[in-house]
Amino acid sequence: MKTSRSQKSEVRSQIFLFSVFCFLFSALCGCQNQRLYKETQVMMGTFVQVTSPEKSAAGIVFSEIKRIEDLLSKYNPDSEVSRLNKLGKLKVSPDTFYIIKKSKEFCEISDGAFDISVGPLVDLWGFTAQNYSIPKDEKIKNTLNLIGCDKIILKYNDNVVEFKTSGTKIDLGAIAKGYALDCAVNKLKERGIKNCLINAGGQVYALGEKFGLPWKVAIRNPRSLRLGEILALKDRSISTSGDYEQYFIKGNLRFCHILNPKTGYPADSGIVSVTVIAPSGLTADALSTAIFVLGKGKGIALAKKFPGTEVRIIEKKDVQNNR
Repeated sequence: MKTSRSQKSEVRSQIFLFSVFCFLFSALCGCQNQRLYKETQVMMGTFVQVTSPEKSAAGIVFSEIKRIEDLLSKYNPDSEVSRLNKLGKLKVSPDTFYIIKKSKEFCEISDGAFDISVGPLVDLWGFTAQNYSIPKDEKIKNTLNLIGCDKIILKYNDNVVEFKTSGTKIDLGAIAKGYALDCAVNKLKERGIKNCLINAGGQVYALGEKFGLPWKVAIRNPRSLRLGEILALKDRSISTSGDYEQYFIKGNLRFCHILNPKTGYPADSGIVSVTVIAPSGLTADALSTAIFVLGKGKGIALAKKFPGTEVRIIEKKDVQNNR
């Protein structure tokens, strides 16, 4: 089976992340006598790595992330999201209702830059099936009639979600991993586990400490496999959105998977990569996408509305080889 360019890019990103964590473990923890347990599984379309001094941590994390994935994955035909997209109306679980409610809130506060109703656009550009093409303007215009968080109706009395327009679909790819990490961390706390690092393909949650010191996490350079800034984290989550994760090249132009819900085209805000550090994974995940769409000025202004949030932005002008 032929591997697409974006698949290769994603694999390279994952290999890089694992190399970073191996490097940091040996370089920064080598002098420690205490033991860290490390396990990895493929979940939510990426590698999920759990590192903790508690051996039971990995099983708790994997079980909880699998539970959330079974609810929210659009690739699982039996998930609540898949059934909602097919039927247009569904009574859903408290988890699914909550994340859709939070998504609508982020949509409103970001002036539509973050919008989970982009599902039809993601399909149109071929990012769902990885069969990429540049749609005709007329098709994009018609598809935009299906987009908008106002088309998602929430009925709070019975947890029913309904779409106003036939053909509207949601895609939780820009918020689901962050929420899944939050749920996993809550389970760890319930079991009395205070220290754990979870890395879900670049979406990271650092719970507690590593032998009395903050966890160390590196931000990758968006145009190479070199190490970027190294962050010291405790009880914080980070999320990075970039144009190098899923994309295709046509006519010497890069078309990334982060779409602008208002134009119907891949976001072109001048940003190559944005990393958000926040108290929760859900906030970090959603904000990184919203800021990528908005651009630096509006993005930073949005982040200031969320206490305890930090942002690292790399623009096209800051890097070499902007392809």
